[in-house]
This record gives sequence, structure tokens and C-alpha cells, in this order.
Amino acid sequence: MILLGLTGSIGMGKSTVAAMLRDCGVPVFDADAAVRAMQGPGGAALPAIEAAFPGTTGPEGLDRAKLGQAVFGNPEALKRIEAIMHPMVRDAQVAFMTEHAAADIVALDVPLLFEKGGWQAVHATMVVSAPPEMQRQRVLARPGMTPEKFEAILATQMPDSEKRARADYVVDTGVGIEETRATVQRIVDGLRRDGVARVRHA
Repeated sequence: MILLGLTGSIGMGKSTVAAMLRDCGVPVFDADAAVRAMQGPGGAALPAIEAAFPGTTGPEGLDRAKLGQAVFGNPEALKRIEAIMHPMVRDAQVAFMTEHAAADIVALDVPLLFEKGGWQAVHATMVVSAPPEMQRQRVLARPGMTPEKFEAILATQMPDSEKRARADYVVDTGVGIEETRATVQRIVDGLRRDGVARVRHA
């Protein structure tokens, strides 16, 4: 099985590319979706989060605003929530890979793949990218998004130029969707045909 790490900054079109990978027959593990399920109503992470941050959970799941207040500007609190969530996400990822053990390629959709070191656990990396002006336009069109929030999110993410430089494959979503789809198909076909050498970037 080839493990393909899929990543990209906010607004770059990563979800669209993940759907294209699925259309190519590549199972995609969505780390964000796993986290949402664990933190949603009845989620597996709620008891541990409530114990660490009392009053941040309820029948509707995690109150993200309350948790945000608890961890904002507090590195130790951020480490506590990461210590709860990261092992659970890893377990969900292992279960997903076991479920799809017969697949020749499995993609791991991880937003902070490079920032958190996840790239070291995959065979190849795919970065989804688009021109900065297009990224900004997409993100600011989202409900509740402001330029300030956008800048704050960008500050937590590795610059797109650095991600592109580190990537084994770059998928540009700033072109037409069919051209993007053709790029994804070409990468998948190449991996299936030739495999991939284990690449490591400094």
C-alpha cells in the first residue's frame, strides 16, 4: 500500500481534490472529519475534553467557542487538547487503513501534514495549491469569515510556497476543474504504474 499525504492551506481546494482521489478509487482518510465526529454529540473525545476543560462540552458536543477561549494564547492548554486528540486521530487512521488494507493507494487528508510532522509517516506528499488572490477570494466568501480571521489562520500554517517546495506532487486548483482532475488522475496512474521511492525532505 502506498500512503499519500494530502495537504494544502485554507481555501486551496483540498476537499475538491480529495473527492477527485476518491473518484480515482483511492480511499481518503479525512482527519478533520474524524475530529468533528469525535467532538460532536456523543463523540468519543468528549469525556476527556470535559475532564481537562470543564464546561466546554454538552449534549451538542464540544462548544468550540468555549474551548477556544480556554486555549487561546495558552500553549500549555493547547498541548493538553492535542494530547487528547492526536492519539485518537491516529487510532482512527490505523482503523481506516486496516479497513482498506486491500487498496493499492490510501490518501491521508491532513491539513497540518508538514507543520505537525505527519509527512514523515507517508510515502509521498501531495500539496493542493492555487494563486493567493484566488485563495483569498474563496476563503472570504465563507460564512462568518473576516480578513482578520483569515490572516490568523494563515499565521498557523506553513506558507504555500514552502509546502509546494516540499511536495512530491503539486495539484493546482487555479486552473479549470477538468485540468485539475486530469492532473490528479495522472498522479494516481503514475503511482499505480511505477510506485514511489520513499522521499524525505529536509
